[in-house]
Amino acid sequence: MNAFRLLADLTHLLSIIILLVKIRTTKSCAGISLKTQDLYVLVFISRYLDLFTRPLSLYNTPFKLVFLATSITIVYYMRYHKVVKQTYNKDSDTFKHYFLILPCAVLAFFINPKFTFIEVLWSFSIYLEAVAILPQLVLLQSSSNIDNLTGNYVFMLGAYRALYLLNWIYRFFAEDVVRWIPWIAGLVQTALYADFFYYYIKSWRNNERLKLPE
Repeated sequence: MNAFRLLADLTHLLSIIILLVKIRTTKSCAGISLKTQDLYVLVFISRYLDLFTRPLSLYNTPFKLVFLATSITIVYYMRYHKVVKQTYNKDSDTFKHYFLILPCAVLAFFINPKFTFIEVLWSFSIYLEAVAILPQLVLLQSSSNIDNLTGNYVFMLGAYRALYLLNWIYRFFAEDVVRWIPWIAGLVQTALYADFFYYYIKSWRNNERLKLPE
């Protein structure tokens, strides 16, 4: 355990709390991509099947259960809650997210640490998480009015991945641990957030409402 990983996990948790607060308090999921949330459910289910095969951890297990439960809860609200589902703008959530799944599955099948069922699923979850934010970013680009909670949620998600990348760099120098899959996936994912980070920080410094260029 190191400070980068702890901060990353807490930032990830905070991002989910922000999204749940938005949905529960405003009864709205406006500006949130259901397609990205669907992908995150698939990511967490694929990654955390090891709950049934590995010893329980006082640190990891609670986080895994929380991330699974909250991701499924968010999708439930957006699909089935009688008020929240009416605020979902399907016409703006246009990214073909299912095109991301097959390439990630192929990569996981051929490029994984150990060719076992759990390791292939873990690799798949890493590859898919790297690109799962794309539908959300595309949706934000088409939005003329990005509320603060949505902007903060996406920023925290990006910060979580950047911190996890620092965690792997730290482990390389401090523990001589090399895991190329999360390194490369983390670089790709952080790069996808770069444009958003720029406009988020710019709007914060100028005290302006966040807006992304189309």
